[in-house]
Amino acid sequence: MHQIIEKFTKQKTDADLLRFTTAGSVDDGKSTLIGRLLYDSKAIFEDQLDAVRAATERRGEEGINLALLTDGLRAEREQGITIDVAYRYFATPKRKFIIADTPGHIQYTRNMVTGASTANVALILIDARHGVVEQTRRHAIIASLLQIPHLVVCINKMDLVEYSEATYETIKDEFYHFCSKLDIKDVHFIPISALNGDNVVEKSEQMLWYGGTTLMYYLENVHIGSDHNLIDCRFPVQYVIRPNTDAFHDYRGYAGRIAGGVFKKGDTVMVMPSGFTSKIRQINTFEGEIEEAFPPMSVTLLLEDDLDISRGDMLVRENNVPESAQDVDVMLCWFNEKPLLPSKKYLVLHTSREVRCMIKDIRYKLDINTLHRNLEDREIRMNDIARVQMRTTQPLFCDPYRRNRITGSIILVDEGTHETVAAGMII
Repeated sequence: MHQIIEKFTKQKTDADLLRFTTAGSVDDGKSTLIGRLLYDSKAIFEDQLDAVRAATERRGEEGINLALLTDGLRAEREQGITIDVAYRYFATPKRKFIIADTPGHIQYTRNMVTGASTANVALILIDARHGVVEQTRRHAIIASLLQIPHLVVCINKMDLVEYSEATYETIKDEFYHFCSKLDIKDVHFIPISALNGDNVVEKSEQMLWYGGTTLMYYLENVHIGSDHNLIDCRFPVQYVIRPNTDAFHDYRGYAGRIAGGVFKKGDTVMVMPSGFTSKIRQINTFEGEIEEAFPPMSVTLLLEDDLDISRGDMLVRENNVPESAQDVDVMLCWFNEKPLLPSKKYLVLHTSREVRCMIKDIRYKLDINTLHRNLEDREIRMNDIARVQMRTTQPLFCDPYRRNRITGSIILVDEGTHETVAAGMII
């Protein structure tokens, strides 16, 4: 019993965990910035530092190339670019962090979507010498589509423009004008030099004209508690815990991660799709019983009545239910080398539910550079983003993605190859 509850209900301190992703054009210094964050915050082991130092020497470079800390693939180190999404974990006394270092090349746009899908903060790097370029706009648009709550624009390589305040202000104004057209709620600007460490962890003595915070201070203190939907109660059931032991003979718990709202002992909940109602008798975590639970906590709920509930069902409020739909409009980002086939059946993963679907209609393809809708081109290939309508074999209990990033997102899987072919945001 103890092992079962540990597996499914161990409480994570996600309130202290910040997920952030990096984005930007090629050679804007994303990997170097992450390397600098890790290095200056003393989050690198000695053997890692030795390996990077050796790799730097093999490349014929001086000092330590901090970008190599996140470029884990051999091809990445040889070419000096990022290809795959690299995840790194580090912690400071104030907060824990998971970093997704994403590629800058246009052909790896899908990797940026993957890395950014769960992020609280997106760091967009801009080379101070080049200003806002096409990839900058593309990544800002993707951050907007993915509804990342906080955007930090790091204007990098300030040392190469002599730490010019005028250059910083020009780029800041240009980007601010562009993102005013997008659905981005919180934008913050920081002038940095990732190579030298200016305004990354320590304040820069070269840019005394900048009165804002360092990047590390921002990441440690940005408020992310209100990023979750605390209004619409959503609890997708992942597993039913039935120990069938003498000590817990009648124990029937429904384990999962809360996707929205606040659940309290004594609350009346409704089961979808059956429509039956019951009251919450207990809320269990790995540490023990609690009185209330909220996103993104992983808990086990016990109800007063014995109902037929299984994986894929959802507990909600009677007067606040998600849409139950089989015809769903989705913005898809296509990952696979094979193009989308409207007549082909795909597997849809939505919360803890798995159903099959077909693409009924391709509404339009989105020009990621201009936001224009291409109504003529209906061929969806790798890295394309398009609005489609799909028909599922069973209803999905979903909310619009802009309202809830968990119940509003889907993944498409090819049934034949088991490859993840697309990620989608329900409109």
